[in-house]
Amino acid sequence: MPLRLLLFDFDGLLCDTERAAHRSWDEVYAQLLGHGLPDRVWAAMAGRSDGEAVAVADLSARLGRPLGEAARAARLRRKRELCAAEPERPGVTALLDAGRAAGLGLGVVSSSSLSWVDSHLARLGLRHRFDRLVTGDDTPWHKPAPDLYRLALRRAGVPAADAVAFEDSESGVRAARAAGVYCVAVRNAVGAHADLSAADEIRSSLVDVVPDAYLNRLTEAGNR
Repeated sequence: MPLRLLLFDFDGLLCDTERAAHRSWDEVYAQLLGHGLPDRVWAAMAGRSDGEAVAVADLSARLGRPLGEAARAARLRRKRELCAAEPERPGVTALLDAGRAAGLGLGVVSSSSLSWVDSHLARLGLRHRFDRLVTGDDTPWHKPAPDLYRLALRRAGVPAADAVAFEDSESGVRAARAAGVYCVAVRNAVGAHADLSAADEIRSSLVDVVPDAYLNRLTEAGNR
């Protein structure tokens, strides 16, 4: 079966909004507790639509009181401010260009809302490059559940064996693999401790994915 479809996570993969999210929480922890966001808490949050709830619960337990709405709102404003300054990650454009030149479908599969993903892709000048976006608005079940990937495959009319997913978090990798999609994990700036062992491949950057040779190899692999 030939390679027909490339599917990309958004947060942390196409744009390192995960770095912005991590920094916003790191600042809150430092302000309230005198130390940064613990690695184990971030690992439980990364790539999940309920990540904020994980951090709020942990921080509230450490404080011995609920984290107030004002602090949560200020943290979210800070995250958005930082995200607005994040560029696309290195290697993104080259891989998208190679995929399109090879006649492959290109899609985004994200647990984030459509408004979040669409607005940032537009800001980065990438929105027109994708055939479709599948986001957290499309199903109540988000990563690490496979539902978003299964929906993306159905909409594209492509079997799982003909697709490759690019992910940066443990929950994203688990979602892609549970859907039967070959998964390439790509580490980001705050993902050094992420357990990506369930991925078929692990790369340090999308720059490591030499587009033409890489896509040719995946295509020729056929019945992977």
